[in-house]
Amino acid sequence: MKYTVITGASSGIGYESALAFAARGKNLIIAARRTEELEQLKATVADMNPELDVIIRTVDLSVTANVHEFYEGLRDYQIETWINNAGFGNFASVGEQKLDKIETMLHLNIEALTVLSSLYVRDYAEVEGTQLINVSSGGGYVIVADAVTYCATKFYVSAFTEGLAQELRGKGAALQAKVLAPAATETEFAQRSLDVDEFQYKGSIPKYHTAREMAGFMLDLYDSQQVVGIVDGTTYEFQLRDPLYPYVSRMRN
Repeated sequence: MKYTVITGASSGIGYESALAFAARGKNLIIAARRTEELEQLKATVADMNPELDVIIRTVDLSVTANVHEFYEGLRDYQIETWINNAGFGNFASVGEQKLDKIETMLHLNIEALTVLSSLYVRDYAEVEGTQLINVSSGGGYVIVADAVTYCATKFYVSAFTEGLAQELRGKGAALQAKVLAPAATETEFAQRSLDVDEFQYKGSIPKYHTAREMAGFMLDLYDSQQVVGIVDGTTYEFQLRDPLYPYVSRMRN
């Protein structure tokens, strides 16, 4: 049996992507901090297709030791697709941002994603049909005011994943690495970024996608041979693109 791993699956893009891959008949390994929401997702998938296997892992990936333990705990499963979706944002000027929150964001958005990507590439680079999809942001290509640190984490995700994709292609590896870059999406993102209990996208944000729409774009990227799936920040059209960052091949003797 083959599985699709999705981190940050308890809500938003991760939750809807799990449903989208389940609709394709994919067995799932879903991970997040909140067990109850994962159980609800598992029940929803069971209603869709009771023959699918759904494995739940409750884990806080902002803790380094948990990241390694999480990956090692999946050794018995054949993983066809790995989606690093877990992450969160922050809106505040650099001089006023809460550093404890920022440190957690750096651990999750950058460190956990890098470790999990590296381990997956190490084990699956030569396995046919495998994909690694890392979720970045439109803020991984454009710096947004009062979200400088968050955007910097997503610049890292975009550059790291695009570079990895180029590296894998250069080696003729079977594994494909791809980056999904959403624009504003109706999820819990704004609540956590602003540290508020509620946030209404309608009336507050002029344009945005639903999490279900972004999950559809995730599948479009998955089905393509392109490296980047990005939402245009002006038109909000979804585009499949070649890598956007310059890449210089290393000269070897």
